[in-house]
Amino acid sequence: MSQKVQEFNDYRSKMNEKILSSDNKVIKRIFNLDTNAYAEGHLPVKTKELLGLVASAVLRCDDCIAYHLETAFKNGVTKEEMMETMSIATLVGGTIVIPHLRRAVEFWEALEENS
Repeated sequence: MSQKVQEFNDYRSKMNEKILSSDNKVIKRIFNLDTNAYAEGHLPVKTKELLGLVASAVLRCDDCIAYHLETAFKNGVTKEEMMETMSIATLVGGTIVIPHLRRAVEFWEALEENS
């Protein structure tokens, strides 16, 4: 696994464990809701991950973008599908999204190195 992807996943796991160990009912429910929202339903997981990617890019959350990129990649999203999705995000979010697009492409390349 590329160092960039490994560092992201290690940090996310470590911090999620700390957060969830606080035993805060509201935070646990939010995490649970997030997990369930992206489960297979009327929309396939792949579609939901691409929707999450657009929302994350428009909201300019690099951690969220990386998470959705990795999950989308694992669910069979192609680079072309990712780029088309990010083009919609950039259109909706405006040019301020371009730095996030750069980091998204860099993270996607790291994911491809692992496959």
